[in-house]
Amino acid sequence: MSDTTTATRPPEPDFSTITTEELLAYRDAENRFRASDAARTILGEPDPGAAIAWREIALPGRDLPVRVYRPAPTGDDEAATRTDLPLVIHVHGGGFVGTAVQCDWTNSHLAARLPALVVSVEHRLLAPDSPLANAADDGWDVLEHVVRHAAQWGVDPARAAVFGESCGALISALTAVRARKAGLGLKAQVLVNPAVDVTGTMFDYPSMAEYAYSPTRALPLLRLFQRLAVPSGADAGTVSPLYADDLSGLAPALVVVPTQDAVADHGRRYAERLREAGTPVRLSEYPEAKHAFLTLPALEPQAAAAQAEILAFLRAALAN
Repeated sequence: MSDTTTATRPPEPDFSTITTEELLAYRDAENRFRASDAARTILGEPDPGAAIAWREIALPGRDLPVRVYRPAPTGDDEAATRTDLPLVIHVHGGGFVGTAVQCDWTNSHLAARLPALVVSVEHRLLAPDSPLANAADDGWDVLEHVVRHAAQWGVDPARAAVFGESCGALISALTAVRARKAGLGLKAQVLVNPAVDVTGTMFDYPSMAEYAYSPTRALPLLRLFQRLAVPSGADAGTVSPLYADDLSGLAPALVVVPTQDAVADHGRRYAERLREAGTPVRLSEYPEAKHAFLTLPALEPQAAAAQAEILAFLRAALAN
């Protein structure tokens, strides 16, 4: 997984008619671009205060890559060699396309400035043979693995948080629910432009109608996402955090919603459900920001403000 490749971005396909072969070819080309030096002009440069490396984790039935960010040695502090760093498990967005590399800007910033160990999950992407349940397992299994081997990773298992964007926020929300059920205490969850409903009501929100085709062609992409996420006959409710039976007792949440986004109302409604269940939640809206704005600092003026808000929220939550 090279970080220095050069690549040309492929044209966006017609997601309403795309075949499996076309999807896999598009994914490969798009992810090569997102991991290339050329993409840095829109995705942002990593914080020089963080060291970044790929690692592979042995999980049940599979080996999974993760992208690891930790404070870099500076000579005047011990953050890089600490064995009690707080832990942030991050999950990138994209659903059927995407890579942890696209989130280097924010994840390296969090690692350097909190400071913390940030582990970004290179989860299995959605495909006809890989439903959302697989990606959800990847998010949970990485958290459970790192916490269980905290000493090897140099983290304090009592100070852990989850963080994700879009489909990654959905996975992070599911992970927070699983953590509570397993008795694994999280300090925080950060959900950015979350898509939290893949059931039959996924499209029954005003923001879906308003932003279906502007500023991007979101609706065909989301329809494909839903088809891949939940195979025919599967229970979509099990992978839709919005319909979780019990949202009480979860880690305090920061829900970040860009307003010009088809799934904006997903985030708003999930924040309402968390609040109704008694889980502490802050809903933070960014007017005129678009979906995936946090990963596009060169194009989205509000990305830096959102990054700063996330940093402050996690710093307070992980302080002790």
